[in-house]
Amino acid sequence: MMDISIVVPVYNEEQSLDLLVSRLNEALSPIGRSFEVILVDDGSEDGSWARMQALAETFHFLHLIRFRRNFGQTAAMSAGFHAAQGNVIITLDADLQNDPADIPLLLEGIGKGFDVVSGWRKYRKDTFINRKLPSMIANALISRITGVALHDYGCTLKAYRSEVIKDVHLYGEMHRFIPALASWVGGRVTEVAVNHHPRKFGTSKYGISRTFRVILDLMTVKFLLHYSTRPIQIFGRIGMLFALVATLMLAAITFDRIFVTHLATDYLLKRPFWIITPLMMFGFCIQFISMGLLAEMQTRTYHEAQSKPVYVIRETRPPRIVC
Repeated sequence: MMDISIVVPVYNEEQSLDLLVSRLNEALSPIGRSFEVILVDDGSEDGSWARMQALAETFHFLHLIRFRRNFGQTAAMSAGFHAAQGNVIITLDADLQNDPADIPLLLEGIGKGFDVVSGWRKYRKDTFINRKLPSMIANALISRITGVALHDYGCTLKAYRSEVIKDVHLYGEMHRFIPALASWVGGRVTEVAVNHHPRKFGTSKYGISRTFRVILDLMTVKFLLHYSTRPIQIFGRIGMLFALVATLMLAAITFDRIFVTHLATDYLLKRPFWIITPLMMFGFCIQFISMGLLAEMQTRTYHEAQSKPVYVIRETRPPRIVC
């Protein structure tokens, strides 16, 4: 079995691929362990796939996967995890902002008995307002809600034991929550400071809009981590909240009817907000959140019951065996 598998999602990164593969080779060759590098082309629209094929002629350790269209980073990672043969699986971005020279540091953490070693971009080379600040808020929320405290959930540079990560099923945009999901299945998680470099080529695929997606995904993760096997706990609490609000409103209406209003003929016309307010503020909001959580569960049942992947591979090229 392979010692190390490197999984790299690639989307329109033609210019960075040569330098990326060269640096991976420099970082991994001195380690003295068998390794493969899995490049997953997530429906790139530039010349990334052609460049990957050309590099595979020179570097025998490259394993190439090409999607039929853009399925997203989570799907690309999932495909890489499924194809990986290594005892340890390491992920990193293709844009050269993650440093392959940090891989031995991650392996050192795995060697100490941890199942997940997460990179922390302590000195991040990004703009503050639209990148660092939203990331700080998101990391604080994720750490608080999942109970797995990390400084940098958004850093792709992470190392996982194969037996842990292969038990984690990924859908939607759940890749940023992998440490929390791995902890849920019993994995030991730690964090190490890693290098971070400014982007040299191309443009970032992320914007401030992802902060809102993180919040929505966080609701799903909270539900999966704590209530997926006992949904009555969350929905029962919501039901009890409805009962409490209804009781309080009934008491207020009764008090108003007895001590304030003495004419019953036009009572509802004078007090319509007692009916409209709870419907608008509680009913619709709770219904939509509940339907979203139920839909998430149904999605997982749909995919897992049929063993249906969240991506479609167009073609693959396995690594060449060198004797």
